[in-house]
Amino acid sequence: MKIGELSRRTGVPARMLRYYEEQDLLHPERAENGYRRYGPSAVQRVQQIRGLLDSGLTTEIIRRILPFLNAPDDIRLHPECVTPDVVGLLRGEAERIQQRIDCLTRNRDAIHAYLAAVHRQEGVPEQDGTPGA
Repeated sequence: MKIGELSRRTGVPARMLRYYEEQDLLHPERAENGYRRYGPSAVQRVQQIRGLLDSGLTTEIIRRILPFLNAPDDIRLHPECVTPDVVGLLRGEAERIQQRIDCLTRNRDAIHAYLAAVHRQEGVPEQDGTPGA
């Protein structure tokens, strides 16, 4: 498939797909006319890249671990991926992500508490037993 089709299937703009290629995250083949050609597995790969980016990983980290990830539930360890620097890098990223989760959880709980107070003050029943639902 061409880059436009991959963009439509994944919701990722073609410009971003070119950036992924520049960052060595995607490796399309080239047709004789120079157009990028992506195989069917590119859809899953782009979704995986998006998920890793959304979790806060940098393209540098993703580039280092992506070759060892077939799918989110199929992780294959490779000697190059099990070096102390990669393990330390991933531990640091896991801790940073956990801190983000903790912060988001606190903010969500504060919003729920605020909404519960508003509902109590206005006498409006909470929906589904969840404040603000």
